[in-house]
Amino acid sequence: MGTPSYDTIKNDPQFQELVAKRSRFAWTLTVTMLLIYFGFVFVIAFAPSVLAIRLGSGVTTIGIPIGLAVIVSAFLLTGIYVRRANSEFDADTQDIAGRQK
Repeated sequence: MGTPSYDTIKNDPQFQELVAKRSRFAWTLTVTMLLIYFGFVFVIAFAPSVLAIRLGSGVTTIGIPIGLAVIVSAFLLTGIYVRRANSEFDADTQDIAGRQK
């Protein structure tokens, strides 16, 4: 048997399930990041005094660690996606490709 065609793989039920599962997961992480980011922006826009609360007696406000947490959350969510892609999604892809040979 030769190389499988695009249509053969595209019509495979396991491939369709993989695409749907990967897409749902990616959209879940995307919405999570958007909520975190826009939540921070909305607090800046509509309740800046919340982020102006000083931490201790210095000049650092609570907005600094929260802003850093927004940035770190982007890296964490990317890491979560990569970990699942490398374990689950890649294994499913190899399984599908192996059955098509």
